[in-house]
Amino acid sequence: METAYEQLANRLKRVHKHLRKWAKRTGVTCYRLYEKDIPDQPLIVDWYDGAAVCWAFERTRNETPADEEAWLLKVSEAIREGLSLPSEQVFLKRRFRQQDRQEGDGQYHKLDHRSVSKTISEHGLLLEVNLSDYVDTGLFLDHRPTRKRVGEEALGKRVLNLFAYTGAFTVHARAGRAASTTTVDLSNTYLDWAMRNLALNGFADEPKHRIEKADCMKWLEGAPGRGEKYDLIICDPPTFSNSKAMKAPFRVDHDHPWMIGQCAKLLSPGGVLYFSTNFRGFRLTTDKLPPLKIEDISEASVPEDFRNRKIHQCWRMTAG
Repeated sequence: METAYEQLANRLKRVHKHLRKWAKRTGVTCYRLYEKDIPDQPLIVDWYDGAAVCWAFERTRNETPADEEAWLLKVSEAIREGLSLPSEQVFLKRRFRQQDRQEGDGQYHKLDHRSVSKTISEHGLLLEVNLSDYVDTGLFLDHRPTRKRVGEEALGKRVLNLFAYTGAFTVHARAGRAASTTTVDLSNTYLDWAMRNLALNGFADEPKHRIEKADCMKWLEGAPGRGEKYDLIICDPPTFSNSKAMKAPFRVDHDHPWMIGQCAKLLSPGGVLYFSTNFRGFRLTTDKLPPLKIEDISEASVPEDFRNRKIHQCWRMTAG
């Protein structure tokens, strides 16, 4: 193995050994091992309980397709060597600079059809991930601390999970004995997945725990007129979406004041909104927001296994 790839393999081995005890102690079976740590190896590698998912980004050097293919083969070999994994447990994906999670038309386009799924554990809760078929696995690991916080705060609360993705926040809220939950997303794929995650943890389908297929912007627009009120709201919108099911394209930098304002209308006195985004250029427009107590919890909301402390921004907003 060439020196550069031996270095990658050794780093993965060392970091994995370091994190295993922490993961066992905290009840976590998936975590980040590597994020662009070595120059000219623009990769992210996550551990999923006996498997590795690697996202390979564009390199700055100009390469032919053959050069790129050779690079990816060497990367895959280094991951197998460093983590002592068979080839079928290494899932290599390409991610390009313009791609962003939860970006595009709101749907979950398949990259593969192997359907390699497994159940992982997060703070004692079970969640399904798909390692092979999509750009993302169905679980954003960087929001693990916020999910734990929501679970700890959910007791007796009416919880709203917007842009719910595969429902992990809802799982944590129900585990925390929320009085009711409302889970909203535009994608049937996400919502079916969310229902499987709830079922994995023994949470039955009940009237007080609603799952709704809807454009969250349109749903928010109509919610005040329906008398909706919540004690805890989670809102992690896409950076950009132009789904045909939406009445207009959504841009988080432009539309967040309206969105936060609509969420504020749904909060009970003392109610809490967790608002987050992974848009790197995002600036919270505080002068256009309703009167909320706003606390930037970004640093505390990034897991300790993430070297990138700016992977997202997160605020805790409390109604008066």
